[in-house]
Amino acid sequence: MRCDFADFHLLPVGNAGNITAYWAGYREYLAHERSTRLPAMLGFQAIGAAPIFYDRIIEKPETLASAIRIGNPASWQQARAAIVESHGAIDAVSDQDILSAQTWLAQHEGIFVEPASAASIAGFFKCCDSADAACSFQKIREASRIVCTVTGHGLKDPDVIIGQMRELKPNAATVADVRRAIEL
Repeated sequence: MRCDFADFHLLPVGNAGNITAYWAGYREYLAHERSTRLPAMLGFQAIGAAPIFYDRIIEKPETLASAIRIGNPASWQQARAAIVESHGAIDAVSDQDILSAQTWLAQHEGIFVEPASAASIAGFFKCCDSADAACSFQKIREASRIVCTVTGHGLKDPDVIIGQMRELKPNAATVADVRRAIEL
């Protein structure tokens, strides 16, 4: 894919409805002169559930990101069209990358998302750091706009994050004890 576009929209992809709908909206805005250019659409699937990326149905999709654990997306063809028309790409990220992105968002931005939502952030990091990403951001235009859509709150799928938590210990309800607990 060409990665010399000025604008990029990164999304998690499961059934592919979001990437399809956003692309339709961008085209409609352009047609009605509400915008002047279109972004490249970059979709990210989990490696174990990436039928569009691998271009084949996945009989038993596997990923901890339950909302994108789809083996045969309902909007596959429309998503493929959005990717091609926008000069975008589809890529896959590992479950570990998804978990790392979920943790990063919570720690650095105060945003708690479900694992599937973190796929777009994992994809962003991959584009920034990896030469084998479907699109490398290492040589994009200055002043490029990059938007990452995160679609679901962490409480939508809390089991993964709960499984990673260390044992919770009760604390006294004093300012000093709460500060000590937060600093751990």
